[in-house]
Amino acid sequence: MTQAAPHYDVCAVGNAIVDVLAPSEPAFLEAQGLTPGSMQLVDEDQSAALYDAMAAGVEASGGSAGNTVAGIGSFGGRAAYIGKVAPDTLGEVFTHDIRAAGVAFDTAPLVDGPGTGRCLINVTADGQRTMCTFLGAANQLGVADIDPALIGDSAIVYLEGYLFDPAPARAAFEAAAAAAHAAGRKVAITLSDTFVVARWRTELLAFIEASADIVLANEGELTALFETDASDAAAHRLAALVEIAAVTRGAEGSVVIAGDQRVVVPAVQGVTVVDTTGAGDQYAAGFLLGLARGLDHAQSGALGSLAAAEVIAHWGPRPMVSLKALAEQNGLTLGA
Repeated sequence: MTQAAPHYDVCAVGNAIVDVLAPSEPAFLEAQGLTPGSMQLVDEDQSAALYDAMAAGVEASGGSAGNTVAGIGSFGGRAAYIGKVAPDTLGEVFTHDIRAAGVAFDTAPLVDGPGTGRCLINVTADGQRTMCTFLGAANQLGVADIDPALIGDSAIVYLEGYLFDPAPARAAFEAAAAAAHAAGRKVAITLSDTFVVARWRTELLAFIEASADIVLANEGELTALFETDASDAAAHRLAALVEIAAVTRGAEGSVVIAGDQRVVVPAVQGVTVVDTTGAGDQYAAGFLLGLARGLDHAQSGALGSLAAAEVIAHWGPRPMVSLKALAEQNGLTLGA
């Protein structure tokens, strides 16, 4: 029997988070005891104290996988999202924003629990972001929230590595991967953060080997996964475990390895970096959309580079212009 064509290009499962971004100085990070460039989990009281201490900034619906599907929507792709918010003001903002981006989002909100999650992001002058996340409702995502029919109707299910932190969400993560493979679809995962990798290295490696088809990571995450300083060697070790390994390298672009094929994808040149929040998320948007639509690795990587370049040129983790129009202006194909 011929498998039905999926309706969605990508269905992402992630932490539904509202981002609070503010400019910061290194001295502020030091005074707050924060490691520059890191992501750490905080409780509600810590989140409130840091929020009060931060400079004035902007609030934007975020969450790593949420940013990615918003990018796919900006490309004109068909995306869906599974994530947990509370029925509060921030939850309403998140829901409105992701639906406005053209993304299907119908996960039932959390009742009688913590509020919608938020990530406090301090951005230094070089564009580096330091994140403190209160997961709130986001880490109450569970197996019951996973819709096998939705995932089965998506070419790729994209799983956010941050979900390895809370146990209920990790179970949902496993259920989503199982549903995708049962439907003959592909499973992609992002490693998300070096600290996530450090906390769950053994479990991540086991999951990747057993369940992942596509892995996206930056060089820091990759070397942490294999406990080595040799990023090229780590990339090839990863590629031996999965069909496709995509490694982002900042200003040097990215490298995509599949079997014995290695494609180097350049970064877009001439971009003034304002804020790197969402760069990896938007790279994933372009790359996964390309794969879902049958583009080759170079074409998919080029879409990823374009989306990453757009988002680092302004504040906030999501595109501010149509990525579809931007791709067309740059002569890039989007597939069917």
